This record gives sequence, C-alpha cells and structure tokens, in this order.
Amino acid sequence: MCGRFTLATSTELIERELGIGIEGWKPSYNIAPAQHVLAVVGTDDGRKAGLLKWGLIPSWAKDLKIGHKMINARSETVDEKPSFKRLLSRRRCLIIADSFYEWKRVGKEKFPYRITVNDGNVFTFAGLWDRWRHNKEEIVTCTILTTKPNQLMSSIHDRMPVILEEEKRKYWLDKEVEDRKYLKSLLMPYSANDMSAHPVSKAVNNPGNNDQSLIEKV
Repeated sequence: MCGRFTLATSTELIERELGIGIEGWKPSYNIAPAQHVLAVVGTDDGRKAGLLKWGLIPSWAKDLKIGHKMINARSETVDEKPSFKRLLSRRRCLIIADSFYEWKRVGKEKFPYRITVNDGNVFTFAGLWDRWRHNKEEIVTCTILTTKPNQLMSSIHDRMPVILEEEKRKYWLDKEVEDRKYLKSLLMPYSANDMSAHPVSKAVNNPGNNDQSLIEKV
C-alpha cells in the first residue's frame, strides 16, 4: 500500500522537472491521508496542477467517511470495482512526490522506511480522482494505485505504489486514451534498480510531525 509520502522539493524544481506551473503547495515531509496532495490532471487545454484531498470519495457516495478506506486502489482489479472502473477511463491523475514511507513488520513491531526514486528526484504516482457534490458543497479527492512489489520493496512490504516514468505519464493523462486493458498495462512495478530505501525514525508514525529529521537515516 501507500499510506504516507513526502514532497519537500522546491516549487521551482518541481516545475522544471515536470514542465508545469504550480501554485499553493507548501513542502511536506509527512503527507498523510485526508490531507491535500499536489496532483496533475489532463484537460482540454493541457496538463494542470492543483490540490486534491487524499482519500477517494466517489461522486455517488452518501457517507463521506468512505474516503478513509479508499486511499489506495489495487491496479489488478481497478477495472472491476464500481468505485474505480469509471474513473480509470475518464478521471486519471498523477500525484507528485519525492519519496514515500513504508513499514516493515519484524515480529510484532513495524519499522518505517523511506523509499526514494532516481536518487531522490521528483516522481509521480498513478492516481484516480473524483468530484463529490451536494448542494453547494464540492470535494475533489483522489486515490493512489498500488501493485505487486519489486525486488527492493518485497523485503519491506507486499505492495507498492505504482510509479509512472515520463513516457507512461503522457498516456496516463491523455483524455483520448480510454482502453482499460491498455491503461492497466501501464501499472507495473517500478524498477528496483532505480530505487533505494533506508530506515527512519518512528516519529513519522505521527502525522503531526513534519520536519526534515523524518527523512534522515537511523
């Protein structure tokens, strides 16, 4: 799964890496569910970046608490689940990060690890988004897709987020691409050779903690 990540890279560098304008983002070392994430969607006028709330609330939901249970979506069944299959064809997004956390179980304890990609550069998770409306209230939310772990991640956890390299991002955001079989073929584990991991402080367990010490190796 993916339950916590970071985006502390400067806005200028994110814009340069992804070729997109960004407003309103404050660096975070501990992004948690129910918080806002920086995401990119495809529009008729090209790519657009903005803030989405993490934890998908389907447009038809009657109970907003469902978002707490939908921070992740399994890529293997994303075209089968009622909450996701419509979004796979029509509402895809990229969620921007520069590392993520995962917890390794050892006996009865869990130990957090920080995972980086391509020497700590900015990267993107594959995501889905939806818009919930009721009367005058509107909430735009998202979920992060997960897949089976690569060799690095399998030593930590049995799932990992789907990370899309630059070539796949183009097709993932292309509104003209609606073939679900093809879209699912993009949702593969990222190369373990381009990722690294190190243990970090359990202080990351508390989403109220948010400073640079959280990403340091212990």
